[in-house]
Amino acid sequence: VQLVESGGGSVQAGASLKLSCAASGLAFRTYAMGWFRQPPGKEREFVAAVNWSGGSPTYADSVEGRFTISKDNARNTVYLQMNSLRPEDTAVYYCAAVRSYTVVRGRAGYDFWGQGTQVTISS
Repeated sequence: VQLVESGGGSVQAGASLKLSCAASGLAFRTYAMGWFRQPPGKEREFVAAVNWSGGSPTYADSVEGRFTISKDNARNTVYLQMNSLRPEDTAVYYCAAVRSYTVVRGRAGYDFWGQGTQVTISS
């Protein structure tokens, strides 16, 4: 199984970025997907997740209304559209996969992880 994130970068506050996570080596349609992030010097934290079909999106309070997660089963890819970015969104962003039909929020519930992509927001 391989999860490869892309789309990170350095932007100013208020800008937008769209992260992608391309999955291979798994039956993508049967996997729930999530995005997590790890700010400098902090624990990895939940950002957003969807169920196997891309439904039931759920978000951390800190990103609700600004970030949108989507899952494209035809392209084996999950996305994270990030708008109105803030300096506190600076982190390494990871996608994760778990064989589940329902949404999974907990970090421990995921089976596979990508290598991460850096997002840096300057004020």
